[in-house]
Amino acid sequence: MTRTKVALVGIGKIALDQHVPALAASPDWELAATISRKGEVPGIPAHTDFAAFLAERPDVPVVSLCLPPVPRFAHAEAALLAGRHVMLEKPPGATLAEVHELQALARDRGLTLYATWHSRMAHAVAPAKAWLAERTVQGAHITWREDVRKWHPGQDWVFEPGGMGVFDPGINALSILTEILPRPVHLTGARLEFPENRQTPIAAQLTFSGNVTADFDWRQQGPQTWDIEVRTDRGELALRMGGNVLEIDGKPAAGEATIMGEYPALYARMAELVRAGESEVDLAPMVHVADALTLGRRVAVEPFDF
Repeated sequence: MTRTKVALVGIGKIALDQHVPALAASPDWELAATISRKGEVPGIPAHTDFAAFLAERPDVPVVSLCLPPVPRFAHAEAALLAGRHVMLEKPPGATLAEVHELQALARDRGLTLYATWHSRMAHAVAPAKAWLAERTVQGAHITWREDVRKWHPGQDWVFEPGGMGVFDPGINALSILTEILPRPVHLTGARLEFPENRQTPIAAQLTFSGNVTADFDWRQQGPQTWDIEVRTDRGELALRMGGNVLEIDGKPAAGEATIMGEYPALYARMAELVRAGESEVDLAPMVHVADALTLGRRVAVEPFDF
């Protein structure tokens, strides 16, 4: 089977850790080009100018964007205008309005736009959704605590406007929550902790309708915590390890403690969408973040530096 050529834009940590290995193992895709100011992938033609790439490489029909959220819109728009299908790393943009604009542009031009949520591809998410579908949810709590120095070393953009701060990882939890709950919930309040020297929060405590709460923190050292616990009328469910391990009433039920399958699954889904001529853009997780930044009470905390 002939593999489709794809270009990877933004060769940083997430691209090298996840996208490149997923593409190398994929039966659907051939990594044919990279576009980055500094980063490269050995053996792959490297470009530094995106406009020049679009003009010089009409043989590459798909672009996967791994850039930070703020510059992503301009690249996605240019790619769609050039007739390329576009895959977006999470979150799909810096604002909801710009993603709606990309949706319309892709639709009008008959192109695929895929807003990915990698945590939804975790091993235990689908069985958790199926288990909850037959039950009444009485409440839930998310604990999503990790070390920003480990996952975003020296990346100051995460603390700049549009970088989302602790919601950069927290939106992964929200992507799982919005996938598995039988009925949607909405945010009712938030407490946001902003370092005195930063523009985005380093921690957040959220409350939702339906007795759902969340605790996000980017200051955890040692073991990282990515848990979602759900109470129902017929038992309790817990998703551990970022959605990769399922427990029912405290006993292991499904999944495995590895996240390596998430990005291969994303690229397999992108291949399906391109073949079908369809798009997939679910903005529910991003809506919760926008609501938290609207309703949240801001609390100043100690300065943060890498």
